Amino acid sequence: MSARHQPLDLGVIGNCQVAALIDPRGRMTWLCLPRLDGDPVFCALIDGVDPAGGFMDVLVEGLVTTRQAYRRNTAILETVLEAKDGAAVRLVDFAPRCVRFGRSFRPTQVIRRLEPISGRPRVTIRIRPRAAWGSATPQRRGGSNHLRWAEGETSLRVTTDAPVSFIAHEASFVLDRPVTLVLGEDEPLPEAPGELAVRFEAETAAYWLEWTRYLSIPFEWQEAVIRAAITLKLCTFEETGAIAAALTTSIPEAPGSGRTWDYRFCWLRDSYFCVQALNRLGATRTMEAFIRFLTDIVLADPGAPLAPLYPLAPGVSSEERIAPALAGFLGDGPVRVGNAAATQVQNDSYGQVILAAAQAFFDARLPRPGDLALFRLLETVGETAERVALTPDASLWEYRGRMRVHTYSAVMCWAGLSRLAAIADRLGLAEARARWAASAARLREAILREAWREDLGCFVDAFGADGTDAALLLLPELGFVAHDDPRFRATLARIERRLRRDGLLLRYDQPDDFGLPETAFLVCSFWYVDALAGQGRLAEARALFERLLAHRNHLGLFSEDCDPRTGQLWGNFPQAYSMVGLILSAMRLSRSWEEALWRAS
Repeated sequence: MSARHQPLDLGVIGNCQVAALIDPRGRMTWLCLPRLDGDPVFCALIDGVDPAGGFMDVLVEGLVTTRQAYRRNTAILETVLEAKDGAAVRLVDFAPRCVRFGRSFRPTQVIRRLEPISGRPRVTIRIRPRAAWGSATPQRRGGSNHLRWAEGETSLRVTTDAPVSFIAHEASFVLDRPVTLVLGEDEPLPEAPGELAVRFEAETAAYWLEWTRYLSIPFEWQEAVIRAAITLKLCTFEETGAIAAALTTSIPEAPGSGRTWDYRFCWLRDSYFCVQALNRLGATRTMEAFIRFLTDIVLADPGAPLAPLYPLAPGVSSEERIAPALAGFLGDGPVRVGNAAATQVQNDSYGQVILAAAQAFFDARLPRPGDLALFRLLETVGETAERVALTPDASLWEYRGRMRVHTYSAVMCWAGLSRLAAIADRLGLAEARARWAASAARLREAILREAWREDLGCFVDAFGADGTDAALLLLPELGFVAHDDPRFRATLARIERRLRRDGLLLRYDQPDDFGLPETAFLVCSFWYVDALAGQGRLAEARALFERLLAHRNHLGLFSEDCDPRTGQLWGNFPQAYSMVGLILSAMRLSRSWEEALWRAS
């Protein structure tokens, strides 16, 4: 992992209802309520370099060193703050998650415990929430053991066994015993916060240890894969089954680029990749929940066109707007709320919906495998995929200023039709199998004819174009062509020539609405790792994979992008796409347990 400090050295805690980001000094700089996509009561992350509010932190008098780590195989984060006189404080941060009364318990709540671990540290607790996307400071009211902030629809209550008046006035005090802060919506806490926090902490640790215990991890890079899997889990909104692309908005893809997007939505494409990675690890509940999301929300009107992205819960607007009160990440704005990509045409979505649900028909472990009713619903998606596969769209890269028939979108539609044929065969539906197999064959023939440029000797990004697109690396992964197909080999060679920067890969090589891309898109680099492995270039693949791991932050997390020259992470955080790439590449490259352990000499 990265040995140097960088702005996205952040940890994430969460419980699939809420999530918070915490920096190496224990400052909580991001927390949305009442859900992952809510108004951030802590928004300092995207409000300039040294904002006066929008955070919660603990100042230790005479602070000289900090260290931070996750408790093993959990989403519990520990930060140690040490003063020059040797006094030290441990911050324990988590969002409660366990099973109660036979169902998942995940309150709209995060908990911070302060523990003195040496000396008599003097601390100051500062809690400075904001509201209405940074444009308002909530009014504070106090109680005997809580503080409450409210403004419009935003409310935050902090219940504590620390001295309330010291917190209210940001006065320092000697921490001579553990104290607890329980943050959440404006609801009273029915019991002592310290006792509650200790119990919730133990139950939350037990939940995560049990969850990771059943992951089918590779022999190598186990800690990296487990951390990536937990992080993907934290990006899910369990109430509906939606999967957020990331937990933040408006962290630029590159400095000064204007590429600041809200990623707190469920992209069908990103969700397919997340489901694929977690399925490979044996965590199939996410797939089952996502299928419910598809049937409840996405496919509620089977004949309607698919949007590329959907809100995590019904009733939330995806309309894009600017939040002018916030200065942006490191002062680099604008800050956007909502995402205009929701209105785009992105034809690959149809194939991804089918692929995300396909394993449900073949996995004998599932208590409710895919059935005829689900297949008929997916057939309506396939019928639209047939119709739109060879029509222009904005591509998976969401170009805002151009429409073309993009090769990846067409191939993903083909993949959907191909999987429908396989599902029909699994269900014993001979007529449906023949119908979808024939349709897939016709579409594949058309793509091979239109996406191949004989004069360039490679596949191109769009029909009749001459661009290079990193998504073409996925053609063998989808089964469209083989890894050893000469056409793919030639395409890979062109991608290496035109998209590789210091070993990392750009998405594409032509200007878009904001100019030429400057940073490497991390998941593309993992796709490149997989392509190298598919070519038998295993030494190169492993070396690049290790290099990518070194770009993680100090806690093993990725954002969306990386500057190939400096190694600095950019883009929304933590990025589900990037964590997916890590998992899938690790599983491809790792020695098997049999090879590494059972038959080791």
